[in-house]
Amino acid sequence: MNFEDAIADPHPGNLGHANEKVGPSFTSKLRHKLLTKDGWLGEYDYAYLFTPRIPFLKRSQKSGPFFGLNDEMPIVLAFILGFQHALAMLAGVVTPALIMSGGGGINLDSEGQQYLVSASLICCGILSMIQITRFHIPKTNYFIGTGLISVVGTSFATIPVATGAFQQMYNNGFCPLDADGNKLPCPDAYGSVIATTCICALFEILLSFTPPRILQKIFPPMVTGPTVLLIGVHLIETAFMNWAGGSGGCASRPTEGLFAMCPDINAPHPLPWGSAEFIGLGFSVFVTIIICEKWGSPIMQSCAVVVGLLVGCIIAGACGYFDRSTIDIAPAATFIWVHTFKLKLYGPIVLPMLSVYLILMMEAIGDITATCDVSRLEVEGPVYESRIQGGVLADGLNGMLAGLMTLTPMSTFAQNNGVISLTKCANRTVGYFCCFFLIVMGVFSKFAAALVAIPSAVLGGMTTFLFCSVAVSGMRIISTVPFTRRNRFVLTGSLCVGFGSILVPNWFDFFFTYSGTNHALRGFLDAITLIMETGFALTAFVALILNLLIHEEVPEKADAVEIDAITTTGTANSDFPKHVSDSDEPIEVDEKRV
Repeated sequence: MNFEDAIADPHPGNLGHANEKVGPSFTSKLRHKLLTKDGWLGEYDYAYLFTPRIPFLKRSQKSGPFFGLNDEMPIVLAFILGFQHALAMLAGVVTPALIMSGGGGINLDSEGQQYLVSASLICCGILSMIQITRFHIPKTNYFIGTGLISVVGTSFATIPVATGAFQQMYNNGFCPLDADGNKLPCPDAYGSVIATTCICALFEILLSFTPPRILQKIFPPMVTGPTVLLIGVHLIETAFMNWAGGSGGCASRPTEGLFAMCPDINAPHPLPWGSAEFIGLGFSVFVTIIICEKWGSPIMQSCAVVVGLLVGCIIAGACGYFDRSTIDIAPAATFIWVHTFKLKLYGPIVLPMLSVYLILMMEAIGDITATCDVSRLEVEGPVYESRIQGGVLADGLNGMLAGLMTLTPMSTFAQNNGVISLTKCANRTVGYFCCFFLIVMGVFSKFAAALVAIPSAVLGGMTTFLFCSVAVSGMRIISTVPFTRRNRFVLTGSLCVGFGSILVPNWFDFFFTYSGTNHALRGFLDAITLIMETGFALTAFVALILNLLIHEEVPEKADAVEIDAITTTGTANSDFPKHVSDSDEPIEVDEKRV
């Protein structure tokens, strides 16, 4: 147990008592780790990680040892599992940069896109170390970080707000268009977004000092669930358009001009949007992900999205869809701040971005709780609450640092919890190896150039699956609350406006008719419009208000199965399921809970 956890935990079992015999010295431990077979390999069954489920053959059920937070583990195993964690989060880390820098965002050239992908990988590796290490703030009871394998990645919640802001900037003249109305590169728009995220990150930082019990009461699953669900639904639209060929100018199928074909007429193998070839490429990724889940080895299962992306790239390369010219001209190495953007506050997205940080905080609380659970650590009590506080504070600080590193906000990633559960390893050494691999992949920019060169259809097949998993996470959060009449009403009221704004994205464009020269007023009205047309933000606000306003009432018999199943005398009803009560003994009814 590290020093920070010892402060938070009143009974640090790993530290022992002062009068106990001191264990081996650091030098002897290091010598054993580096110079012995046990230190390098241990006794772990490595074949378990790589053995697939062969169809029609029975596979022996094995259960490997569990490696706790600070347990000793072999170097080779930590190396392999760290690489597995990096692969599991790779697709999620690079996807926001690809979307926001491409045709659906600010239309940067290939060099700018490669830089943002590389910077995302490097930044995620650096900022994940903050969460994993867990720093104690001197002379206080506060921490920075969780001390768990709480890796961070570029937040998906930022994509709808950012892309909506970019479209607004092109519409109001902030970003340039060519003579035909096509979008030109607009790096200043990206600089405005990351500058605004840096300032809005202070909101989450301040919220991190609120007791976790109060945060969980204000933002229960009734608020977080529908919000996360709507984020996934909103993102699927762009992913599905890419599956059919691209989300840029070619999606409208013009008959002439640069975007008469997808991705454009100068591509190696251009085709009209929605062509069968594009849909087939995306489908190859989708089918590969299913095959990995069904028959893949444990390491393939946790990296199924990356394996599917790799198979799609192989097929696309064999059929001539790849353009390797951008890979050839990419530099051998890069780092953050190689490219910079002009920072300027963009007022219309302040309110939407504050809602994003609210959502990031809610996601962080849920992800940290899940990480504690799969790491076999307590999910209540002072240590758990200190991890929540430290994780939310690190999440806010990471959002600010990410902006200063030319990236949109970072948030904790949930997919790594599946890797922890599958591999039975919650050791922080694995987390540090994961950070190392992310930084290495980002520094070598040829890797980022290869990711940028992936055809849109292949990327769309992968991101559709990835974004739908976000929506499913929201459904899982909603499923944790009972479907009483009150809860159904809150869900209906919040989701109806959210789904509506996603299905009809321009429904609020004509609400305000002001056309004067007051730029402050114009920016304020644009901010309201952006919120009303961002489905998840609208749902979050409505769910928060309804959850606080509408109180639970005692349900009537017609609305509650529990009351129908149990008689008022407190004995089992003859129609009550047999597996609930097999005896004639009276059943204690907790009236308050009902």
